[in-house]
Order: sequence, then C-alpha cells, then structure tokens
Amino acid sequence: MEYGVTEFIVGHYGGFDRLAASAVKAAKHLYPDVKLILLLPYHPAERPIPTPDGFDSTFYPPGMESVPRKIAIVRANRYVVDHVDYLIAYAWHPASNAQELLEYAGKKNTVFVTTIPITL
Repeated sequence: MEYGVTEFIVGHYGGFDRLAASAVKAAKHLYPDVKLILLLPYHPAERPIPTPDGFDSTFYPPGMESVPRKIAIVRANRYVVDHVDYLIAYAWHPASNAQELLEYAGKKNTVFVTTIPITL
C-alpha cells in the first residue's frame, strides 16, 4: 500500500462503515498482507458479534467496560483516533458525531486526517 498501512479498523453501524469495509475487502485481493479489523464499541460478552466474512478479527478497546452504552460508539472511535497514524473519514452533517470526531482528530498532532467528499 502506498503509505505502508496494512491494518484497517472499521466500524459497522453506518453506510460509510460498509463502504470502507467493502473497499478494504477489495484491496485485500491485491494486497494479501492487508488486515480488516471490526471495531466493537460494546463489550463482546454483552453483545456477541461473530467476526463477519471478509474481516480478520475484532477489536474491543481496553478500558471501555465502564463506559455507558449511550456514548460507547463515540468513546470507541476516540480510542482509535488516539492510537492510529491515519484516519479516513466522512462527515456529511456538521452537527454529527462523525464531524466531532474529525475535529477531535484534527487537533491531534500524530493523526493525518483525510476527509472524503461524497456527493449523493
């Protein structure tokens, strides 16, 4: 891959998540070292989710056990932003959690933020 990125962590609660997972699954055919990891915002014991087809594993961020369910997705996304070098994201609504995450990521010195404009 162009930037040496071989691991992709993707959620599974929205259209962009499905689009991103689909793109990574396609890339895996060309780049066998690419790994697709499903981000779990809820504890796997509480809400078991088998590893979906095309994914290599799941990831539940450490320390999330006491996070209220209402903010679990936001907190899991922030954990990932705090621990990655690159972020590919799309926010279509200025008052969305995705937009807040992009703003949060933009304040981090170690994160390169790419926004993808999508016209519907």
